[in-house]
Amino acid sequence: MMKIVVLDGYTLNPGDLSWKDLEAFGECTVYDRTAPKDVVLRAAEAEIILTNKTVLSRDIIGSLTKLRYVGVLATGYNIVDVEAARKRGIPVSNVPSYATASVAQMVFAHLLNLALHVDHHARTVRDGRWTDSTDFCYWDTPLLELEGLTMGIIGFGRIGRATAMLARAFGMKVIACDVTELPQMPEGCEAAELNDVFARADVLSLHCPLTPQTEKLVNAERLNLMKPTAFLINTSRGPLIDEQALADALNGGKLAGAGLDVLSTEPPSKDNPLLSAKNCHITPHIAWASRAARQRLLRIAIGNVAAFIAGKPQNVVNGAKDRG
Repeated sequence: MMKIVVLDGYTLNPGDLSWKDLEAFGECTVYDRTAPKDVVLRAAEAEIILTNKTVLSRDIIGSLTKLRYVGVLATGYNIVDVEAARKRGIPVSNVPSYATASVAQMVFAHLLNLALHVDHHARTVRDGRWTDSTDFCYWDTPLLELEGLTMGIIGFGRIGRATAMLARAFGMKVIACDVTELPQMPEGCEAAELNDVFARADVLSLHCPLTPQTEKLVNAERLNLMKPTAFLINTSRGPLIDEQALADALNGGKLAGAGLDVLSTEPPSKDNPLLSAKNCHITPHIAWASRAARQRLLRIAIGNVAAFIAGKPQNVVNGAKDRG
């Protein structure tokens, strides 16, 4: 029987999903979390490892002599030394495209909150202010209508395109750029140069991968290109943003607001400048975590394991083939 170890299954499945389809493949041990010092001990006998955020470094992979396959419970796979795995003939698979709709939805959860300050006004009602109001309604901030505004999208893959479709449904104009040349644009969407997107967008949404070229893509220079009335949304990768530069722009009135689901370090340190920045709304990396998306992720991850066992590994990111 295959020996399978899930190093950190809790965030994917805190109890509302089932591991039974994975358990059907062999002797399966699921840990909620695994500290770095415990990885080798827990995975020493494993032929198959599934990991979400637990790091599998070159040294760890070298220590796991029985390892034959690594499944990443996410789309990003930077937590695995894929080259070290490839040299040993260990396929590393990821799970692409499982949360497209959920992430695009989170973009607009943040945007609608920034535009209408839903959370703030709901809290004032709970505090009794409407009950005591002289007028039948009140608002503390300008209320912004999205129709006619320009949504700028950086990174026009599946999630970027799904976000564009929602923006168009709200009557927004869409301009987009990508790290690669854009194919034919959907109706109502316009291709633009990177700095042009920064300058023209009323709302800027980030959907690009983290690479050496995109790290701190949003920096002080590019923030200065943006309209002071603009919003920045990031549901992609935290290090795309120079966090001190963004905090300075928000606190200095050079940007109207930000909605962030990711930060450069997660969990963030207490001194992260964005935690106290003006009109900066942060959620704890949950855009991917709807039950539907997690169920889809688990199904695809188990399908990846099944394909490996059948000798036809899929969604392989390092080009490796199992040597048996």
